[in-house]
Amino acid sequence: MSDSLIIRNDGPTRFITMNRAERHNAFDDALIVELTQAFEAAITDPATRIIVLDATGKSFSAGADLNWMKRMAEYDLAQNLADSRALAKLMSTIDSSPKPVIGVVQGPAYGGGVGLAACCDMVVAADTASFCLSEVKLGLIPAVISPYVVRAIGGRASRRYFQTAETFSATKAVELGLVSEVVPAEQLAEVRDRWIKALSNNGPQAMQAAKELAVRATEDELNDDLRDWTANRIATIRASDEGREGVRAFLEKRKPTWLGGH
Repeated sequence: MSDSLIIRNDGPTRFITMNRAERHNAFDDALIVELTQAFEAAITDPATRIIVLDATGKSFSAGADLNWMKRMAEYDLAQNLADSRALAKLMSTIDSSPKPVIGVVQGPAYGGGVGLAACCDMVVAADTASFCLSEVKLGLIPAVISPYVVRAIGGRASRRYFQTAETFSATKAVELGLVSEVVPAEQLAEVRDRWIKALSNNGPQAMQAAKELAVRATEDELNDDLRDWTANRIATIRASDEGREGVRAFLEKRKPTWLGGH
């Protein structure tokens, strides 16, 4: 792993920190691979229960690195497709993580940086942070990140911001649904740690199932198939070892095993 990422553990939490402050944490093909590998490692590590994505410096991520863009300008279709698929894999890996992902946006997030935020389960942003889907200014489109951004902010807002490339504030990002909370920069860690504490109290398998539930209930049509699926999910969870343990611990007024109870 290069110096472009800082990875550290704090108890059950894995911190993945983009560390290209001098380039505003813009990503290139190498950083995309490193981020993907870092998330895959966190997801498969049994000791990791929570993942935090943050960044050093003034910017969260400026999107594509200029030197990478210069190289891409000379790519043929096959090379461009390989690059795009690598970025798609990164976004999918973050979005589909079975472990909760917290995003901490301390500064501007542009282009793919907005995509990273959209793939997190919850995002806290500094009140000075700004957001921009700037691709059309370069004659491009936010194609790979679009499914995640549209899901976060909705189709109507996406039509506007995909085409205008307007910069919008953190407060507007909350209104749109891209960001969960906005606070002064000095309070980012406080909100992050509050979420970590809340997540640490919960059953790991239940949180994974709850995330799946939220995604499917949002995306699927409300019909008999969805109703049957939700009924099956709660029945399965109730009958699971973790579900049984959680209910027993509550009734017996003790900590569940995932919190060190017996």
